[in-house]
Amino acid sequence: MIKTISAATALTLALAHPAAAQTTKRSVSEVLGFLVTNQSVATGSVERDRAAAQAASDVVSRALLANLATLPVGSSSGAFSYRLNPEIGTVERVTQTFPPFFVERALSVGRSTASLGFTYQSLRFSSLDGRNLRDGSLVTTANQFVDEPAPFDVDRLMLDIDADVATVYGNLGLGDRAEIGFAVPMVALRLNGSRVNTYRGRAFTQATASATALGLADAVVRTKYTVFQEGNGAIAAAVDARLPTGRQADLLGAGSLALRMSGIGSIEGSRASMHANVGVVVGGLAREVNYGGAVAGAVSPRLTLTGELIGRVIDSAGHIESIVAPHPTLADVETIRLGASTARLHMLTAAPGVKWNMTDTWVLVGNVSVPLTRAGLTTAVTPYIGIDYSLER
Repeated sequence: MIKTISAATALTLALAHPAAAQTTKRSVSEVLGFLVTNQSVATGSVERDRAAAQAASDVVSRALLANLATLPVGSSSGAFSYRLNPEIGTVERVTQTFPPFFVERALSVGRSTASLGFTYQSLRFSSLDGRNLRDGSLVTTANQFVDEPAPFDVDRLMLDIDADVATVYGNLGLGDRAEIGFAVPMVALRLNGSRVNTYRGRAFTQATASATALGLADAVVRTKYTVFQEGNGAIAAAVDARLPTGRQADLLGAGSLALRMSGIGSIEGSRASMHANVGVVVGGLAREVNYGGAVAGAVSPRLTLTGELIGRVIDSAGHIESIVAPHPTLADVETIRLGASTARLHMLTAAPGVKWNMTDTWVLVGNVSVPLTRAGLTTAVTPYIGIDYSLER
């Protein structure tokens, strides 16, 4: 087995240029595949394991899709909840704190009350399942002789993935116990990447590519019903339908309908409130269990501070791991490749925020989301701003 590069091969490597994807008509998934599998420079490893490279491409694409296509959408519950006071014959506000951002409250907005809102998130993804995406250290494939301490042939991937998410949402009260709502997210996704092959200590760029996608993500239609209310406590049930409106090839949608059934509990006090949610998702990319807890405190009648903890357990290919296997054609060579882990993906996020009632009907909202686990596709900090308008009753 020859373990050195010939002079002719070295000259070819020195003169070769990396390939750049023509991304005008390529989807984000196709660009990812190009980045991981393209071999623009011939190295001394003439028996490159193409199956390993393709498997790594599929794993990265599935992991990104499992995270991007299921990004949590903010609650559509309006900022205000109203009820008819029979003693004075007028409608009055019954909650002193505004609701959280992602965790639902059990009370509905009230009879004939409607609200519209707009939120914006800017996401700069930095790691995938604990592996840095931006510094070029993500190993997709590698080959190693069994009698050598380190791989002689390594492919490393660099990915810059950013997304801007603008969401329009609203809801309408149907009596004092029921409400319906919607959330329609529009996503601008940007991907820039390159893959560098290092063979016997020499590095060669094999591919560079970029892609953009702009369009609807999966829209959400929600219903909620308060099944119990006594004193300051309330319990509600909710059903969310996540519609396949986003393009799956561009990682904007799951490609199939998903339903979430949730239980919601709330305690509403004079200056503070507590909320808890637990839900199960069926359909879509994978089964999911999600949960959340939130507290809200009224600093003043117009200003509420919130703190939330949101957890998700996804039964999908969101985890990646390195797998070592014998090379299919070369004796005494092992191939290291990215593979999909069968472990469930557990993500936990903290989200402190503030809601300010600027006028009688306008509420300005803002928070930051901070991941507490390294699982899945993560950002360092995600800012979230928006505005909510309550329609005149």
